[in-house]
Amino acid sequence: MLDELQRAAREAGDAIMSVYASDFEAIEKSDGSPVTVADTAAEAVILPVLKQLEPDTVIISEENVASHSVKAPDRFFLVDPLDGTKEFLKRDGKGSFTVNIALIEFGIPILGVVLAPALDRMFVGQLGEGAREHSNGEWRDIKIRAVPDTGAVAVASLSHRDEQTDNWLKEHDITDAISIGSSLKFCLVAAGEADVYPRFGPTMEWDTGAGDAVLRAAGGVVYNGEGEVFPYGKMDYRNGPFVACGQTGHPALSS
Repeated sequence: MLDELQRAAREAGDAIMSVYASDFEAIEKSDGSPVTVADTAAEAVILPVLKQLEPDTVIISEENVASHSVKAPDRFFLVDPLDGTKEFLKRDGKGSFTVNIALIEFGIPILGVVLAPALDRMFVGQLGEGAREHSNGEWRDIKIRAVPDTGAVAVASLSHRDEQTDNWLKEHDITDAISIGSSLKFCLVAAGEADVYPRFGPTMEWDTGAGDAVLRAAGGVVYNGEGEVFPYGKMDYRNGPFVACGQTGHPALSS
């Protein structure tokens, strides 16, 4: 399955980059967020692959609004065909947008694929089997790191950073923060390039599932606002606050 999901993500990434190189316009969805033909083109690549792999497994996808009202079963796919549409629209050269595909089982993200097509970085993780990154034509194993003596490095949203995040970082004496978009924030923690990702603004499960799976496979953990392990299959697939982290014993992970 993981090979097929990687292939689907690559093909979706190709579709996204074809749009990225063209003239296109965004339209505004009912919730005020932007959507482009790249979102729908990527979804059109991914969904048939998932249906062929597991015809009976429910797919919850950002662009399939009808799926958002489906009660979460024990096993389901979460898909965000283009995470970080605002970053995609900027065309600022940072490439902070991703393709996200996750498999959830009993509320736990057990498998995830995250592709940043503009950066040619793919992250995959399978719970119990570890996490890997493919870049520059090569695969490498990735895992969380011990917090360096110089202090924890945080990752924070590029387009949605808020005062609560800034206050949290200040309270935990974290002065080094990387601003980046999409699920790449989870992946940088998983790859040992950062240590913690606090998020207090609104997100949906398809925004987080794949990156969360990669992080957990790399040895990390995601906590909700009550300090419990972050669950999936919530009402309307809507997330509350969370802190994604590497070394779980670091004081930055306490609420």
